[in-house]
Amino acid sequence: MSKIAVLIPCYNEELTVEKVIKDFRRELPDADIYVYDNNSKDKTADIAVKNGAILRHEYKQGKGNVVRSMFYDIDADLYIMVDGDDTYPAEFVHELIKPVEEGKADMCIGDRLSNGTYQKENKRPFHEFGNNLVKKSINVLFKTDLKDIMTGYRVFNKKFVKNMPVMTNKFEIETEMSLYALDKGFVIKEIPILYRDRPEGSVSKLNTVSDGLKVLKTIFKMYKDYKPLRFFSYIAIILFLIGLIVGLPVIIEFFKTKYITKVPSAILATGLVTLSVIIAQCGVILDTVVRLNRENYQLSLLKYKQYEDLKKDK
Repeated sequence: MSKIAVLIPCYNEELTVEKVIKDFRRELPDADIYVYDNNSKDKTADIAVKNGAILRHEYKQGKGNVVRSMFYDIDADLYIMVDGDDTYPAEFVHELIKPVEEGKADMCIGDRLSNGTYQKENKRPFHEFGNNLVKKSINVLFKTDLKDIMTGYRVFNKKFVKNMPVMTNKFEIETEMSLYALDKGFVIKEIPILYRDRPEGSVSKLNTVSDGLKVLKTIFKMYKDYKPLRFFSYIAIILFLIGLIVGLPVIIEFFKTKYITKVPSAILATGLVTLSVIIAQCGVILDTVVRLNRENYQLSLLKYKQYEDLKKDK
């Protein structure tokens, strides 16, 4: 029988954490339910303990820090991550577990968007806009068709959890998980689920303006880190075209008169074209580094598999 861990990151969720714990205990009576309290100023921790959850503390603020500790600390066969705000119904957990348990997926995502419940329940339209912007960027970048990138309801196998280096500290963690899975070749399965907005009195930790800027930053970093050749090639092409536009009158003048009087334009055009060549070379070098990183990662996965096989043999 698979050992299942339910991971609930929490920050000031005293109004909802009890229901989340009870709902998942009802659906998965044999699972270990962990509540990771992230410096809550309310009674979240006390309520978690009162309702029989295993309480852990993460003192570095941010959901990414919480998830990093969860992944490092907890040993299980299946991991269920769900927010403590009671927006994700526990009854869908069996549908999410099934593909991972059967070996058909490494990560199963609770898709809030396909059936329209997120659009209906969500009271923060700019957040939906940000979700869609990141989703479309990722789908274009990796030539895929994921429906929900930022959902907080996910199931993972042990291989995924124990080999993912959690780099972000904050709410970009869901996007990082999706990018990591796509880049490293893990199998993703999406299951449509219902979504409900937070109950009255429960406040979202997201901020429309600051998190909107984070979305743009995420897209920028995504292209730079995962597809450097494409990213730097675009910049190089833009600089080359600007240099060509600036330098074209200089070239025309030289062919007509054999002299150059537009010296500043000539210097600027030369600088821009030279810079575009350097940036293109950076893209080629970084693309090679990324490819070698992927190869080394596959070797590390092979070593991990051999280690897990040895543990089972013992």
